[in-house]
Amino acid sequence: MEGIVTVVILLLLNLSVIVILNEMIQTNPGLQDGIFIIKRSVFIGPAHYQLWSWENIFIALMIVFDVGVVYWRLIRRYHQMQLRHIIGELHYIANGHFDHRIPFTLKGDTQRVVTSVNSLVDSVISSIEEERRIEKSKDELITNVSHDLRTPLTSIIGYLGLVEDRQYHSEEELLKYTNTAFNKAKQMKSLVDDLFEYTKMRQTDTPLTIAHLDLTQMMAQLAASFELEANEKGMTLVTDVGDEPIHIEADAEKLGRVFNNLIGNALKYGGDGKHIYLRAKQLSDREVAVSVENDGSKIPEAALGQVFERFYRVEESRSKATGGTGLGLAIAQSIVSLHGGYIYVTSDDDLTRFVIHLPIKNGDRLKRPDVKN
Repeated sequence: MEGIVTVVILLLLNLSVIVILNEMIQTNPGLQDGIFIIKRSVFIGPAHYQLWSWENIFIALMIVFDVGVVYWRLIRRYHQMQLRHIIGELHYIANGHFDHRIPFTLKGDTQRVVTSVNSLVDSVISSIEEERRIEKSKDELITNVSHDLRTPLTSIIGYLGLVEDRQYHSEEELLKYTNTAFNKAKQMKSLVDDLFEYTKMRQTDTPLTIAHLDLTQMMAQLAASFELEANEKGMTLVTDVGDEPIHIEADAEKLGRVFNNLIGNALKYGGDGKHIYLRAKQLSDREVAVSVENDGSKIPEAALGQVFERFYRVEESRSKATGGTGLGLAIAQSIVSLHGGYIYVTSDDDLTRFVIHLPIKNGDRLKRPDVKN
Protein backbone atom coordinates (compact mmCIF):
# COMPACT_ATOMS: atom_id res chain seq x y z
CA MET A 1 0.00 0.00 0.00
CA GLU A 2 2.82 2.38 0.84
CA GLY A 3 4.45 1.56 -2.52
CA ILE A 4 1.20 2.33 -4.39
CA VAL A 5 0.73 5.62 -2.57
CA THR A 6 4.36 6.55 -3.26
CA VAL A 7 3.97 5.79 -7.00
CA VAL A 8 0.79 7.90 -7.25
CA ILE A 9 2.45 10.83 -5.47
CA LEU A 10 5.53 10.59 -7.72
CA LEU A 11 3.40 10.47 -10.89
CA LEU A 12 1.52 13.57 -9.81
CA LEU A 13 4.82 15.26 -8.97
CA ASN A 14 6.32 14.31 -12.33
CA LEU A 15 3.25 15.54 -14.20
CA SER A 16 3.38 18.82 -12.30
CA VAL A 17 7.05 19.32 -13.13
CA ILE A 18 6.47 18.56 -16.82
CA VAL A 19 3.54 20.99 -17.03
CA ILE A 20 5.53 23.72 -15.31
CA LEU A 21 8.56 23.21 -17.60
CA ASN A 22 6.38 23.21 -20.72
CA GLU A 23 4.71 26.42 -19.60
CA MET A 24 8.12 28.02 -18.98
CA ILE A 25 9.43 27.00 -22.41
CA GLN A 26 6.30 28.12 -24.27
CA THR A 27 6.39 31.56 -22.69
CA ASN A 28 10.15 32.11 -23.15
CA PRO A 29 11.36 32.21 -26.83
CA GLY A 30 14.96 32.60 -25.74
CA LEU A 31 14.76 29.35 -23.77
CA GLN A 32 13.20 27.63 -26.82
CA ASP A 33 16.08 28.76 -29.03
CA GLY A 34 18.64 27.60 -26.46
CA ILE A 35 17.06 24.14 -26.26
CA PHE A 36 17.00 23.90 -30.08
CA ILE A 37 20.70 24.75 -30.30
CA ILE A 38 21.52 22.11 -27.65
CA LYS A 39 19.52 19.48 -29.56
CA ARG A 40 21.45 20.18 -32.78
CA SER A 41 24.87 20.23 -31.12
CA VAL A 42 24.55 17.08 -28.96
CA PHE A 43 25.02 13.65 -30.58
CA ILE A 44 24.71 10.22 -28.99
CA GLY A 45 26.58 7.09 -30.05
CA PRO A 46 28.55 6.22 -33.19
CA ALA A 47 25.45 6.81 -35.36
CA HIS A 48 25.27 10.42 -34.10
CA TYR A 49 21.69 10.36 -32.92
CA GLN A 50 20.37 13.80 -32.06
CA LEU A 51 18.19 14.81 -29.09
CA TRP A 52 15.01 15.92 -30.82
CA SER A 53 12.62 15.21 -27.91
CA TRP A 54 13.78 16.57 -24.53
CA GLU A 55 10.49 15.47 -23.00
CA ASN A 56 11.31 11.79 -23.56
CA ILE A 57 14.76 12.21 -22.02
CA PHE A 58 13.33 14.03 -19.04
CA ILE A 59 10.62 11.39 -18.57
CA ALA A 60 13.22 8.60 -18.69
CA LEU A 61 15.29 10.35 -16.02
CA MET A 62 12.20 10.88 -13.89
CA ILE A 63 11.29 7.21 -14.20
CA VAL A 64 14.76 6.18 -13.00
CA PHE A 65 14.45 8.62 -10.11
CA ASP A 66 10.95 7.36 -9.25
CA VAL A 67 12.05 3.73 -9.25
CA GLY A 68 14.90 4.61 -6.89
CA VAL A 69 12.58 6.46 -4.53
CA VAL A 70 10.02 3.61 -4.49
CA TYR A 71 12.75 1.04 -3.86
CA TRP A 72 14.22 3.10 -1.00
CA ARG A 73 10.78 3.56 0.59
CA LEU A 74 9.92 -0.13 0.35
CA ILE A 75 13.29 -1.28 1.74
CA ARG A 76 12.98 1.25 4.57
CA ARG A 77 9.49 -0.02 5.40
CA TYR A 78 10.69 -3.63 5.20
CA HIS A 79 13.46 -2.92 7.71
CA GLN A 80 10.94 -1.24 9.99
CA MET A 81 8.75 -4.35 9.82
CA GLN A 82 11.77 -6.50 10.69
CA LEU A 83 12.54 -4.31 13.70
CA ARG A 84 8.90 -4.57 14.84
CA HIS A 85 9.17 -8.36 14.64
CA ILE A 86 12.41 -8.26 16.66
CA ILE A 87 10.79 -6.00 19.28
CA GLY A 88 7.82 -8.37 19.45
CA GLU A 89 10.16 -11.31 20.03
CA LEU A 90 11.93 -9.35 22.77
CA HIS A 91 8.64 -8.62 24.52
CA TYR A 92 7.79 -12.32 24.30
CA ILE A 93 11.12 -13.26 25.91
CA ALA A 94 10.73 -10.52 28.54
CA ASN A 95 7.34 -11.94 29.54
CA GLY A 96 9.08 -14.98 30.99
CA HIS A 97 9.79 -17.21 27.99
CA PHE A 98 13.52 -17.31 28.71
CA ASP A 99 14.11 -20.47 26.68
CA HIS A 100 12.91 -18.71 23.50
CA ARG A 101 15.27 -17.12 20.99
CA ILE A 102 14.62 -15.01 17.88
CA PRO A 103 14.23 -17.76 15.26
CA PHE A 104 14.43 -15.99 11.91
CA THR A 105 17.53 -15.23 9.86
CA LEU A 106 17.93 -11.89 8.14
CA LYS A 107 20.63 -10.14 6.15
CA GLY A 108 23.10 -7.37 6.86
CA ASP A 109 23.11 -5.28 10.00
CA THR A 110 19.67 -6.52 11.05
CA GLN A 111 21.00 -10.05 11.38
CA ARG A 112 23.80 -8.68 13.56
CA VAL A 113 21.13 -7.18 15.79
CA VAL A 114 19.32 -10.54 16.01
CA THR A 115 22.56 -12.38 16.79
CA SER A 116 23.52 -9.82 19.43
CA VAL A 117 20.08 -10.01 21.05
CA ASN A 118 20.19 -13.82 21.21
CA SER A 119 23.71 -13.72 22.64
CA LEU A 120 22.66 -11.11 25.20
CA VAL A 121 19.69 -13.22 26.28
CA ASP A 122 21.94 -16.28 26.59
CA SER A 123 24.40 -14.27 28.69
CA VAL A 124 21.67 -12.90 30.95
CA ILE A 125 20.09 -16.32 31.45
CA SER A 126 23.51 -17.80 32.18
CA SER A 127 24.16 -15.06 34.75
CA ILE A 128 20.78 -15.65 36.38
CA GLU A 129 21.40 -19.39 36.59
CA GLU A 130 24.90 -18.81 37.96
CA GLU A 131 23.53 -16.42 40.57
CA ARG A 132 20.90 -18.97 41.57
CA ARG A 133 23.56 -21.66 41.76
CA ILE A 134 25.76 -19.47 43.94
CA GLU A 135 22.82 -18.60 46.18
CA LYS A 136 21.91 -22.26 46.49
CA SER A 137 25.54 -23.09 47.18
CA LYS A 138 25.65 -20.49 49.95
CA ASP A 139 22.48 -21.91 51.50
CA GLU A 140 23.92 -25.41 51.37
CA LEU A 141 27.17 -24.16 52.90
CA ILE A 142 25.32 -22.53 55.79
CA THR A 143 23.20 -25.65 56.30
CA ASN A 144 26.19 -27.99 56.27
CA VAL A 145 28.27 -25.78 58.57
CA SER A 146 25.38 -25.38 60.97
CA HIS A 147 24.81 -29.13 61.03
CA ASP A 148 28.47 -30.00 61.54
CA LEU A 149 28.91 -27.38 64.25
CA ARG A 150 25.70 -28.16 66.08
CA THR A 151 26.57 -31.79 66.83
CA PRO A 152 29.88 -31.19 68.69
CA LEU A 153 28.53 -27.99 70.22
CA THR A 154 25.58 -29.88 71.68
CA SER A 155 27.97 -32.44 73.17
CA ILE A 156 30.19 -29.71 74.64
CA ILE A 157 27.22 -27.93 76.22
CA GLY A 158 25.88 -31.25 77.52
CA TYR A 159 29.10 -32.42 79.17
CA LEU A 160 29.99 -28.99 80.55
CA GLY A 161 26.45 -28.77 81.87
CA LEU A 162 27.01 -32.00 83.79
CA VAL A 163 30.21 -30.53 85.19
CA GLU A 164 28.46 -27.26 86.06
CA ASP A 165 25.73 -29.14 87.92
CA ARG A 166 28.33 -31.37 89.58
CA GLN A 167 26.67 -34.48 88.20
CA TYR A 168 29.74 -36.65 88.42
CA HIS A 169 30.71 -39.18 91.03
CA SER A 170 34.48 -39.16 90.84
CA GLU A 171 37.38 -37.18 89.56
CA GLU A 172 37.87 -39.83 86.87
CA GLU A 173 34.34 -39.23 85.61
CA LEU A 174 34.92 -35.44 85.70
CA LEU A 175 38.07 -35.83 83.58
CA LYS A 176 36.13 -38.01 81.18
CA TYR A 177 33.49 -35.29 80.70
CA THR A 178 36.03 -32.49 80.25
CA ASN A 179 38.16 -34.61 77.91
CA THR A 180 35.13 -35.35 75.73
CA ALA A 181 34.22 -31.64 75.64
CA PHE A 182 37.83 -30.80 74.77
CA ASN A 183 37.91 -33.27 71.87
CA LYS A 184 34.61 -31.94 70.54
CA ALA A 185 35.99 -28.40 70.75
CA LYS A 186 39.05 -29.46 68.74
CA GLN A 187 36.72 -31.03 66.17
CA MET A 188 34.87 -27.71 65.89
CA LYS A 189 38.14 -25.82 65.52
CA SER A 190 39.26 -28.19 62.78
CA LEU A 191 36.02 -27.58 60.91
CA VAL A 192 36.30 -23.80 61.27
CA ASP A 193 39.95 -23.87 60.15
CA ASP A 194 39.10 -25.98 57.11
CA LEU A 195 36.13 -23.76 56.28
CA PHE A 196 38.31 -20.65 56.49
CA GLU A 197 40.95 -22.29 54.29
CA TYR A 198 38.33 -23.41 51.77
CA THR A 199 36.72 -19.97 51.43
CA LYS A 200 40.15 -18.33 51.14
CA MET A 201 41.29 -20.77 48.43
CA ARG A 202 38.06 -20.26 46.48
CA GLN A 203 38.93 -16.60 45.93
CA THR A 204 40.68 -16.17 42.59
CA ASP A 205 42.77 -13.27 43.91
CA THR A 206 44.28 -15.31 46.74
CA PRO A 207 48.03 -14.56 46.66
CA LEU A 208 50.50 -17.37 46.15
CA THR A 209 54.05 -17.37 47.50
CA ILE A 210 55.80 -18.70 44.42
CA ALA A 211 59.16 -20.45 44.73
CA HIS A 212 61.19 -22.96 42.73
CA LEU A 213 60.35 -26.43 44.08
CA ASP A 214 61.95 -29.80 43.57
CA LEU A 215 59.01 -32.22 43.48
CA THR A 216 61.36 -35.18 43.82
CA GLN A 217 62.66 -33.85 47.12
CA MET A 218 59.17 -32.88 48.28
CA MET A 219 57.87 -36.43 47.69
CA ALA A 220 60.75 -37.85 49.71
CA GLN A 221 60.05 -35.46 52.59
CA LEU A 222 56.35 -36.33 52.55
CA ALA A 223 57.10 -40.04 52.62
CA ALA A 224 59.42 -39.54 55.60
CA SER A 225 56.91 -37.40 57.52
CA PHE A 226 54.09 -39.98 57.15
CA GLU A 227 56.27 -43.09 57.55
CA LEU A 228 55.59 -43.57 61.27
CA GLU A 229 51.82 -43.17 60.93
CA ALA A 230 51.78 -45.52 57.96
CA ASN A 231 53.77 -48.17 59.88
CA GLU A 232 51.29 -47.96 62.76
CA LYS A 233 48.52 -48.78 60.31
CA GLY A 234 50.52 -51.59 58.70
CA MET A 235 51.02 -49.66 55.46
CA THR A 236 54.13 -48.85 53.44
CA LEU A 237 54.83 -45.58 51.64
CA VAL A 238 56.50 -46.08 48.25
CA THR A 239 57.90 -43.21 46.17
CA ASP A 240 58.33 -43.40 42.40
CA VAL A 241 59.77 -40.14 41.11
CA GLY A 242 62.61 -41.20 38.81
CA ASP A 243 66.25 -40.23 39.02
CA GLU A 244 66.11 -36.71 37.59
CA PRO A 245 64.86 -33.80 39.73
CA ILE A 246 61.54 -32.26 38.70
CA HIS A 247 61.42 -28.49 39.18
CA ILE A 248 58.27 -26.36 39.15
CA GLU A 249 57.23 -22.86 40.22
CA ALA A 250 54.60 -23.14 42.95
CA ASP A 251 53.57 -22.27 46.51
CA ALA A 252 55.31 -24.91 48.63
CA GLU A 253 53.08 -24.45 51.69
CA LYS A 254 49.81 -24.72 49.78
CA LEU A 255 50.96 -27.68 47.68
CA GLY A 256 52.11 -29.34 50.90
CA ARG A 257 48.55 -28.92 52.19
CA VAL A 258 47.26 -30.70 49.09
CA PHE A 259 49.60 -33.69 49.47
CA ASN A 260 49.00 -33.86 53.22
CA ASN A 261 45.25 -34.06 52.61
CA LEU A 262 45.62 -36.76 49.96
CA ILE A 263 48.06 -38.88 51.96
CA GLY A 264 45.98 -38.39 55.11
CA ASN A 265 42.87 -39.59 53.26
CA ALA A 266 44.77 -42.61 51.96
CA LEU A 267 45.76 -43.52 55.53
CA LYS A 268 42.25 -42.98 56.90
CA TYR A 269 40.11 -44.55 54.21
CA GLY A 270 42.55 -46.93 52.51
CA GLY A 271 43.70 -48.54 55.74
CA ASP A 272 42.63 -51.99 54.59
CA GLY A 273 45.36 -51.80 51.94
CA LYS A 274 49.08 -52.27 52.32
CA HIS A 275 50.69 -49.58 50.18
CA ILE A 276 50.51 -45.88 49.42
CA TYR A 277 52.34 -44.82 46.26
CA LEU A 278 53.67 -41.32 45.64
CA ARG A 279 54.52 -40.80 41.98
CA ALA A 280 55.77 -37.75 40.07
CA LYS A 281 56.55 -37.48 36.37
CA GLN A 282 57.35 -34.66 33.98
CA LEU A 283 55.05 -35.01 30.98
CA SER A 284 56.43 -32.16 28.86
CA ASP A 285 58.38 -28.94 29.10
CA ARG A 286 55.32 -27.23 30.63
CA GLU A 287 53.47 -29.92 32.61
CA VAL A 288 54.05 -32.42 35.43
CA ALA A 289 51.78 -35.07 36.91
CA VAL A 290 51.78 -36.13 40.55
CA SER A 291 49.64 -38.94 41.94
CA VAL A 292 48.81 -40.31 45.38
CA GLU A 293 47.62 -43.92 45.12
CA ASN A 294 46.58 -46.63 47.55
CA ASP A 295 45.54 -50.25 47.20
CA GLY A 296 42.72 -50.08 49.75
CA SER A 297 39.01 -50.41 49.11
CA LYS A 298 37.90 -48.70 45.95
CA ILE A 299 35.64 -45.67 45.92
CA PRO A 300 32.12 -46.55 44.70
CA GLU A 301 31.45 -45.61 41.10
CA ALA A 302 28.55 -43.35 42.07
CA ALA A 303 30.78 -41.35 44.44
CA LEU A 304 33.68 -40.63 42.06
CA GLY A 305 32.03 -37.55 40.61
CA GLN A 306 31.27 -36.09 44.05
CA VAL A 307 34.42 -36.62 46.13
CA PHE A 308 35.64 -33.05 45.47
CA GLU A 309 32.37 -31.47 46.59
CA ARG A 310 32.55 -29.71 49.93
CA PHE A 311 31.22 -31.63 52.93
CA TYR A 312 30.80 -34.76 50.81
CA ARG A 313 31.74 -38.00 52.55
CA VAL A 314 31.80 -41.33 50.78
CA GLU A 315 30.85 -43.08 54.02
CA GLU A 316 29.25 -40.73 56.54
CA SER A 317 29.75 -42.83 59.64
CA ARG A 318 33.37 -43.73 58.87
CA SER A 319 34.24 -40.14 58.02
CA LYS A 320 32.78 -38.85 61.24
CA ALA A 321 34.62 -41.53 63.16
CA THR A 322 37.91 -40.45 61.64
CA GLY A 323 37.17 -36.78 62.22
CA GLY A 324 36.87 -35.77 58.59
CA THR A 325 35.24 -32.42 57.84
CA GLY A 326 34.45 -33.18 54.21
CA LEU A 327 36.45 -30.14 53.06
CA GLY A 328 39.92 -31.60 52.53
CA LEU A 329 39.49 -32.60 48.88
CA ALA A 330 37.56 -29.41 48.07
CA ILE A 331 40.48 -27.41 49.48
CA ALA A 332 42.95 -29.51 47.49
CA GLN A 333 41.03 -28.90 44.28
CA SER A 334 40.90 -25.15 44.92
CA ILE A 335 44.65 -24.95 45.58
CA VAL A 336 45.47 -26.93 42.44
CA SER A 337 43.14 -24.68 40.43
CA LEU A 338 44.89 -21.58 41.82
CA HIS A 339 48.15 -22.98 40.44
CA GLY A 340 46.57 -23.37 36.99
CA GLY A 341 46.30 -27.17 37.17
CA TYR A 342 43.58 -29.74 37.69
CA ILE A 343 42.96 -32.85 39.79
CA TYR A 344 40.86 -35.95 39.26
CA VAL A 345 40.33 -39.37 40.80
CA THR A 346 40.07 -42.89 39.41
CA SER A 347 39.36 -46.03 41.39
CA ASP A 348 39.20 -49.74 40.63
CA ASP A 349 39.78 -52.99 42.47
CA ASP A 350 43.55 -52.53 42.29
CA LEU A 351 44.24 -48.86 43.03
CA THR A 352 42.56 -45.59 43.95
CA ARG A 353 44.47 -42.76 42.27
CA PHE A 354 44.31 -39.04 42.93
CA VAL A 355 46.13 -37.47 39.99
CA ILE A 356 47.28 -33.83 39.91
CA HIS A 357 48.48 -32.05 36.78
CA LEU A 358 50.47 -28.86 37.40
CA PRO A 359 52.11 -26.33 35.07
CA ILE A 360 55.87 -26.07 35.43
CA LYS A 361 55.91 -22.31 35.04
CA ASN A 362 53.85 -20.03 37.25
CA GLY A 363 51.09 -18.26 35.34
CA ASP A 364 50.47 -21.05 32.83
CA ARG A 365 47.08 -22.71 32.89
CA LEU A 366 46.47 -26.30 31.85
CA LYS A 367 43.35 -27.31 30.01
CA ARG A 368 41.82 -30.42 31.46
CA PRO A 369 40.96 -33.09 28.90
CA ASP A 370 37.88 -35.25 29.23
CA VAL A 371 38.75 -37.71 31.99
CA LYS A 372 36.70 -40.82 32.53
CA ASN A 373 36.55 -41.99 36.11
